[in-house]
Amino acid sequence: MFKNEVVAMILAGGEGRRLNILSAKRAKPAVPFGGKYRIIDFCLSNCVNSGIYCVGVLTQYNPRSLHEHIRIGKDWDLDRLNGGVFLLQPFISDADTDWYRGTADAIYQSLRFIRNRAPELVLILSGDHVYTMNYRHMIEFHKKKKADLTLAVIQVPIEEAHRFGIITVGAEGEVIRFDEKPENPQSNLVNMGIYVFNREVLEEEVEKEAMREGTSFDFGRDIIPRMIQDKRVFTYSFSGYWKDVGTIDSYWEANMELLGEESPLRFKDIDWPIYTPVADRPPVKFGRDAQVENCIIGEGAIINGKVSQSVIFNGVYVSEEVKIEGSILMNDCYIGKNSQLERVILDKGVMIGEESRVGGGQVLNVNKKYPEVLWSGITIIGKNSRIPSGCEIGKNCIIGADVDENDFPSLIVFSGETIEKPSMEV
Repeated sequence: MFKNEVVAMILAGGEGRRLNILSAKRAKPAVPFGGKYRIIDFCLSNCVNSGIYCVGVLTQYNPRSLHEHIRIGKDWDLDRLNGGVFLLQPFISDADTDWYRGTADAIYQSLRFIRNRAPELVLILSGDHVYTMNYRHMIEFHKKKKADLTLAVIQVPIEEAHRFGIITVGAEGEVIRFDEKPENPQSNLVNMGIYVFNREVLEEEVEKEAMREGTSFDFGRDIIPRMIQDKRVFTYSFSGYWKDVGTIDSYWEANMELLGEESPLRFKDIDWPIYTPVADRPPVKFGRDAQVENCIIGEGAIINGKVSQSVIFNGVYVSEEVKIEGSILMNDCYIGKNSQLERVILDKGVMIGEESRVGGGQVLNVNKKYPEVLWSGITIIGKNSRIPSGCEIGKNCIIGADVDENDFPSLIVFSGETIEKPSMEV
């Protein structure tokens, strides 16, 4: 155990606009994942499994579900007298501090918390990535290099590299160039958003940035590019599974990858458990005509139809003569008799009426309202929405949260269309 040597700070305040309605009522790290978990569970479990028991979680956007999920940290063995988990939010004071302006500002507003614990090192993590990693190895590497800052890096497909900070590395592993989300990246070695800082250096850098006019107060855009000029900044190469699930496509892909014969994410490893609050649910029940092929099925689910290549969360009810393929159904969804779902993501509490068809068809139009969100054929339905019986919803459609039967102008929703709850504003 690191005791007071390391304090971990998890950045968990992201709005997650690219996840659209999945993060409309919750922070991105609180989005359900893998039939049982929340995204932040991986980060919290990595800390505990690495022997780090003092963890600050920096929340901001729609924090309620995240706070309810973590509570006092008991499920991660973080309900401790010494150390533990701390939920930290932006504040207003006589220094006129307000909403986090960027990732570095979130840490700046939490300096008092860090100083009170006086660690030697500060581990900064992004709470919206899915991976298992032993932070102890990175910390030991950081100390061996006598670094001021060490950042974890990984290689990604070159077509995805523009979403990340691009790293250029010297002969000894030192960072010689950092380009934050370039349009045309020249490398696929990217920043994972995992940093080990010497505490004094971190304090100096964020306080210096707070005084600079025009700053975006971001580690990738401001602090790291400046530090590589006069500080010892090194990379720690990570070769395991790591996924930024910040888009609908990457979120869907990460869930589907869990279904492979050899899942790249070792979330079933008994030596590296992923902790999460345990639901009090009855066992899964399969009806006499149920057919299930290559699925994850959560507790309390009742399956009476045919489900294949899908992730089914707790309490989902699948009626008779239903066919579900390549889909993600979150807690307590209800699928009416003789309905079909293909490449669909349902948020919690969605009800699909009988004789409905969601996500099928041959037509593939990019979503008209959110073309940057849906274009590959996935359809998403928001929390607690009600889909009328006999409805046909095409590919790349978005049905917003809390939509009910009366909000549908027609029982046919063509590919690329969006239906949202009418605004109540006058």
